[in-house]
Amino acid sequence: MRLWVVIPAFDEERSVGATLRRLAEQTDTAFSLVVVDNGSTDGTARVVKEFAAETTAVDVRIVHEPEKGTGAAADTGVRHAIAAGATHIARTDADCLPHRGWVAAVKRAFGDGLEMVSGPLLPRTDEFPLKFWERRLLPAVIDVAALFGRFRPGNQDPLFLGPYVMMPGCNVAITAGLYERSGGFPRTRIEDVHEDRALVNRVRYVTDAYGLREDVVVYGSVRRLRAFGLVRTLGWYADHRYKPDIVDIR
Repeated sequence: MRLWVVIPAFDEERSVGATLRRLAEQTDTAFSLVVVDNGSTDGTARVVKEFAAETTAVDVRIVHEPEKGTGAAADTGVRHAIAAGATHIARTDADCLPHRGWVAAVKRAFGDGLEMVSGPLLPRTDEFPLKFWERRLLPAVIDVAALFGRFRPGNQDPLFLGPYVMMPGCNVAITAGLYERSGGFPRTRIEDVHEDRALVNRVRYVTDAYGLREDVVVYGSVRRLRAFGLVRTLGWYADHRYKPDIVDIR
C-alpha cells in the first residue's frame, strides 16, 4: 500500500502549519504528503516549503493549482499522487487536525476491504476557546446534514449500488483505482458544488465497498460555523440554500 495524503489549501498561512505538524506526528508515518496551493495570496506556500525542508518524518511536496476551487485543487492533488505511484489516497484540509492514529485507521479500513472510507468530524479545541455548546454543535450539524442527505432527491437513483453516506472532504480516503473508475472529485468551486458529496455519489454508481469507521477521526475548524451561525450553516450544507458573500472564512 502506497498511501498519499492530499491537502488543498487557499490562504491558510495561519493554519496549515498545525495540520502539517499533526501529520508528521502520526503513529504511522509511512505515507507521502502533497499540499495543493490553490492560488494563495498569503504565505501558505512559504510555510509548506519551510516545513518540508525541516521535517524528516514524512515526504512533503507542494504543487500549484491556479484554478480556484476545492474540487479542482483536491482533484489536482489526488491525480498528482496517483501519477507518483499512490495506490491509496487520503484527504484532509489545511484547517484540520487528523487524530494521531488517523493514517493507521485509514490503512486498517482499506485492509478490511473498503475502497472508500470516512469517519467522525469533531471540533478542534485548540483553535478557539470553545464553549460547551459549541463542542456539541459541529457534530450535531453534521448529523443533521447526513440525515438530510439520505432523503435529498439528488442522492436518489435506482442505479446506485449502495446507500448515501456523508463523507466530509476533510476526512475521506479512497483507492486510486476507485478514484479513476468513478471520475474523482469534480473540478468545481465549493460555492457551486459540494465536491465531497459529488464524489460519494460518483462512487455509488461503481461500488458499494465504502463506509464509515469510528476510528478515522479528524478535528475540524469551527470558524465557518461561528461566522454563519447555526441556521445559516445548515442552509449552506443543504444545497447552498444559504450562500454568503464571503465563503473563504479566515
